[in-house]
Amino acid sequence: MTSDAFLVVAFGFGYLLGSIPFGLVLTKLAGAQDLRSIGSGSIGATNVLRTGSKGLAAATLIGDALKGTIAVVIMGYYAGPDAAILAALGAFLGHLFPVWLKFNGGKGVATYIGVLIGLFWPAAVVFCLMWLAVAFAARYSSLAGLVAAFVTPLFLWWFGQPALASLCVVMTLLLFYKHRENIKRLQAGTESKIGAK
Repeated sequence: MTSDAFLVVAFGFGYLLGSIPFGLVLTKLAGAQDLRSIGSGSIGATNVLRTGSKGLAAATLIGDALKGTIAVVIMGYYAGPDAAILAALGAFLGHLFPVWLKFNGGKGVATYIGVLIGLFWPAAVVFCLMWLAVAFAARYSSLAGLVAAFVTPLFLWWFGQPALASLCVVMTLLLFYKHRENIKRLQAGTESKIGAK
């Protein structure tokens, strides 16, 4: 297989892995109501938490992160760093726009973290610390994710990782797009806080 073909495979593999809707699958298996009918309607961990199950929310967070990490690690091992970056982008796009859910998926924070773990773990640490700091101070999961995503490319450029920084700029722009309704609610003061059902 040629290197170009490997890159296509890497992106496709990442997309298919990223499109697994762990939040929706886990809540259905647990007998909870359709995740898309409560809270923000998202399939991510924050909305799963609104079902009242911290365990399901944690499992969703781990699953959504790991699909990004696994895609990156496998493709990086078999096809190199360029394939890893394309697998990362594919996994992120798969989570945001899964073909199984008519391209209406999650908002990307957990998968963003998972991708960073696989590509450059110090950036994942920075992302998580920033998320925790903002979440603790403001109690808005959406705001925490937006701030952490904004800071991460800057950290990567400062740390001498221009290729990863460029990838994260793309992912950050997509994450902001998926959070556009949250941004409106934050501006209006009507955004739900962490722990609210």
